[in-house]
Amino acid sequence: MLKAFIVDDEPLARDELSYLLKRSKQVEIAGEADCVETALEKLKNLDIDVIFLDIQLEDQTGIEIASQLNQLDYPPLIVFATAFDEYALKAFELNAVDYLLKPIDEKRIQQTIDKLYKLAGSKEQNIPLSSRPHSFQNERSEKLAVSIDEKIVLVNTNDIFYVGTQDGKTVIATERQKYWVYEPLITFERKLQTAPIVRVHRAFLVNIDAIIEIEPWFNSTYNLIMKSGDKVPVSRTYTKDLKQLLGF
Repeated sequence: MLKAFIVDDEPLARDELSYLLKRSKQVEIAGEADCVETALEKLKNLDIDVIFLDIQLEDQTGIEIASQLNQLDYPPLIVFATAFDEYALKAFELNAVDYLLKPIDEKRIQQTIDKLYKLAGSKEQNIPLSSRPHSFQNERSEKLAVSIDEKIVLVNTNDIFYVGTQDGKTVIATERQKYWVYEPLITFERKLQTAPIVRVHRAFLVNIDAIIEIEPWFNSTYNLIMKSGDKVPVSRTYTKDLKQLLGF
């Protein structure tokens, strides 16, 4: 079941959204807040899957919360729920999974929940990496089409070291250079299922062939040292599965 947190400065709006989410029987409400300060303080002590953000809040905006959340080691998925449609582009630049316009009906919220389960892999996060639908040797996808500005660059999947979310964008780090795009991380996870690339963190996918060292970190986590020298964190969620996959 998805664990959700709601940020909205209107009590009635929070209650309505909470009611719709609970009715799905697929979402648990882990907490609520009416302002940025309270939200960030509560989120320090909560392990959540998704945060539903209003745009206009009394002290700051939901956009600002999203920007701060994207800097965390374990950022939650983000869904905006607002009465304003002019912030949609900025929201998706911050890797928002969805953008809901108020008033929100039950059918629309169910579409969002379905998207969260499908794209975020909430159900799949508990499936061992070795059991996921990767067939590294048999169905290798040799090229990845990446939209850069007004052109499409074809990247050799063998050259990809990692794909990660940084500063509201997705970075594709290769042997020769880094590509910065606005497509969400989950899009590349889906495209790269037949490559030796796996998720090790909510914000990172890595090419297991590009790992040269595994560095123990704190609280049973690790840093992966890549061929480029970059460090990629492994969150506790994926530590056990990665150990089984690599045999350490």
